[in-house]
Amino acid sequence: MTAPTLIMGARGGIGEALARRLAAENQPLVLSARDPQSIQPLAQALGAATVACDVLDTDSIKAAIQSAQSDEGLAGLAYCVGNIVLKPLKNLTEKDLLDCYRLNTVGAALAVQAAAPALQKARGSVVMFSTVAAGQGFGNHAVIAAAKGGVEALTRSLATDLAPSVRVNCIAPSISDTEIAGSLLSSEKMAEALAASHPLKRVGVADDSAAMAAFLLGDDAGWMTGNVVPVDGGRGSLRARGQ
Repeated sequence: MTAPTLIMGARGGIGEALARRLAAENQPLVLSARDPQSIQPLAQALGAATVACDVLDTDSIKAAIQSAQSDEGLAGLAYCVGNIVLKPLKNLTEKDLLDCYRLNTVGAALAVQAAAPALQKARGSVVMFSTVAAGQGFGNHAVIAAAKGGVEALTRSLATDLAPSVRVNCIAPSISDTEIAGSLLSSEKMAEALAASHPLKRVGVADDSAAMAAFLLGDDAGWMTGNVVPVDGGRGSLRARGQ
């Protein structure tokens, strides 16, 4: 039996899109969410197992990893948990910074730590998620950019710690049409402006990042580790015409 891949944060968005891609490739899957009932319909449709996991609780992370792995270990770990916190500097609080860092950076580190033996057993791979904002100076992004900048640094450190048996990479998307970005895209005018800020003239969709995540988890990316890969419509490195 092939070792499974654990997708943490599989309810909607990139996590769900990744699950659908990997299931189409016949990769055994375990999907996690704080409320496993919320992902049960997806799991049933894909023939995947589910496990409860609150990434803000270290014991819950350890239990989820233990439950998800098979005798062969874990073929992959995708930490798709995240949020978007946008606040002007004058309004942000210490709690904003700590909560965002705990969810995005600390949660990812603890998940990889708990999964490391199972990943090493299967010579698996890890994918985490940053944001284009970690490498660009966008206004009102101090909280999320700081946390996701930590994820990028974590990626390189963990890739070093776990080499050569486990690969660790990170994806840095630009804004995508997912549930957590819904408030930013709910206005047609705002959605059009955000699309125009990308050289490819559209915002992302979950499957853009899921396609890259599936590649990084797979054997075709076998010589890639410690990378932060932009999936951002060119926004991180190019200027849209007229800007």
